[in-house]
Amino acid sequence: MNLDAMPLARQVDYVFRQLEEELTHAVGGSVHIHIRNNAVGKFGLRHNPIESRNGKLEQDGDGGMTPTQVQDFRKLAIDALKLRRNWTHGEIVYDFSVRRNAGTWSASICYESNYNTSNWSYRYQHPKHNMFE
Repeated sequence: MNLDAMPLARQVDYVFRQLEEELTHAVGGSVHIHIRNNAVGKFGLRHNPIESRNGKLEQDGDGGMTPTQVQDFRKLAIDALKLRRNWTHGEIVYDFSVRRNAGTWSASICYESNYNTSNWSYRYQHPKHNMFE
């Protein structure tokens, strides 16, 4: 699939569909999407640490996101792109958590724009005057 030819919203939809199985039953973490020229370069999911108590792993199979919540999360991620303004390079981080026994979840979205100044050095002309001369 050629992600470069798709609008960013469709690319984010594709990312969340690829992560759907991992997100289902996840209790929390962060989805990271790296963008260059309005195209997804790489993406992934950072799960919150697995909890342990008294040296034993806590494995609660009932917790985490339901398939419906994962779909709602995907829709939220796509809708949130409307808040991104005037940048084409950067990272989007979607932090999420599920409240156990409450059946609710929450998410926050962080946009980070990145600029590569190494290409600017030959274009930028320093002013002719220098206050120290």
